[in-house]
Amino acid sequence: TMKTAHDLVSAAKEKITEVSLAQAESACNKADIVIDVREPAEYAAGHIAGAVSVPRGVLEFKVNDLPAINGVDTNIVLYCKTSGRAALAAQSLEALGYKQVTSIAGGFEAWIEAGKPTVRPNDGVDFG
Repeated sequence: TMKTAHDLVSAAKEKITEVSLAQAESACNKADIVIDVREPAEYAAGHIAGAVSVPRGVLEFKVNDLPAINGVDTNIVLYCKTSGRAALAAQSLEALGYKQVTSIAGGFEAWIEAGKPTVRPNDGVDFG
């Protein structure tokens, strides 16, 4: 039978590590790199401070070239809009051999709803 994207995400979430929204800021602060796997336009509209934009479609191709990536033990935090793409991306990075990959539960939408700070690249202003 055919599977849906939701099925793939559910399966991925059983295998990866998700960090709760309550622990997300702390996880981001401890991470070697925070990667926003959404599309560039989504990132431009607002993102977590310090996050690097690497769309999910090119992640596997670009991850090794990111300056903050230093081998399999690099502490990587991923997020997307609601957590689906990030879960799939986390599974993919684990398949590449990265051992410390976490995804933010609920994604950027949950982050905003919780009133956590975001930035927009064109102005650098913190919207608190």
